[in-house]
Amino acid sequence: MSEPLAPPSLDAVWPGSGAALLIDDGPGRSRPTPGYWRVWLNRPELAPVDESCVAERALHQALLDDPLRSVMAGQIEAMRDPDVRDNYRLFLGFRDAVQRAGTIEAAWAGFFRAGEIRVPPLFLDLLAQAIAARALADVDDAFQWRAAELLFRRQRVQVQEGRVLSADADTLDRLQQTGGLGSIGQLLRQAGATLPEAQVQVLGPDNGGAYLASRAIDDHHPFVLDLTHEVQQHLSHGLTLTMTRSQSGLKALASVLERWVLHTQGVRVHITPEPRVDDPAWRWHIGLDVEASALLNDLYEGEQVDEARLGRLISLFRLRFDNPAEQREDLRGKPVYLGLAMNPQGQLKLKPQNLLLNLPLAPGQ
Repeated sequence: MSEPLAPPSLDAVWPGSGAALLIDDGPGRSRPTPGYWRVWLNRPELAPVDESCVAERALHQALLDDPLRSVMAGQIEAMRDPDVRDNYRLFLGFRDAVQRAGTIEAAWAGFFRAGEIRVPPLFLDLLAQAIAARALADVDDAFQWRAAELLFRRQRVQVQEGRVLSADADTLDRLQQTGGLGSIGQLLRQAGATLPEAQVQVLGPDNGGAYLASRAIDDHHPFVLDLTHEVQQHLSHGLTLTMTRSQSGLKALASVLERWVLHTQGVRVHITPEPRVDDPAWRWHIGLDVEASALLNDLYEGEQVDEARLGRLISLFRLRFDNPAEQREDLRGKPVYLGLAMNPQGQLKLKPQNLLLNLPLAPGQ
């Protein structure tokens, strides 16, 4: 039996995103507060360590006291570690750009629309995480929260007995290093000890609450998302019976993408997973990642695609505008096809900015 879940508070899931410390500034807009920037200052890239010099500690404390304070170049140059100096330059430039934009959504969109991106990928992922948390603020579905991680965290995909399973890549790396035993496991491995196989579990109706609880404690978790398509059984009289699983990671991802588009672009769309595209009037497509973009482009142009590349396609999706008037006039009423694929190494990094840049919106939207 499924666990009864209540919508998690923003500070209970992904607390490191700082989403709970943002202020609503209108639909789909979240304004940063000083507390939001304190979350950034306490990240490992900026937080002092035992080896930190006096100048680094002084600047860090001053920024904790007033995260929006101006910083003179000499205060950064006084730091002993050149990597720390670079981190502070990047952070302060990023902070000021977000403050000028007014909201994190406007800043995120502006970084990509500007063309050449000068913001570190980590910063963009952290913005996407906070935006996703705001978009899912009223959601009580653990599957959607787990699917939303694809928007900002690299996944490792493996096909096992016909199931397409997506796990957090950083978590798998950590588990392989420690055998699931944390720092003790890492020490044992360094000492040459044999560690047990790291255990992961597929997210299901019976462990959704455990998943949400685990995110409040640690950003790394062992919950795998099943991205397998629903099983279809073709009957002799020509009908098709869909054997619906109790939960679908692809359906959850489709719902997350709908919320993402509404939150970041103010447009309501309906997205459904599709096992194939049988559309002779196929007019527009968007790859949700680098691999899918190249694959869909080749298919659209009629290029020959080998079986290995086709086998890396995880899913297609059909996107329709709820209000056709919001779609570009020459494409009005036509579906937009989305693709999701892993690379040859089995890795998946979804790029939500592709929806921002390539969704065929009518002028003024």
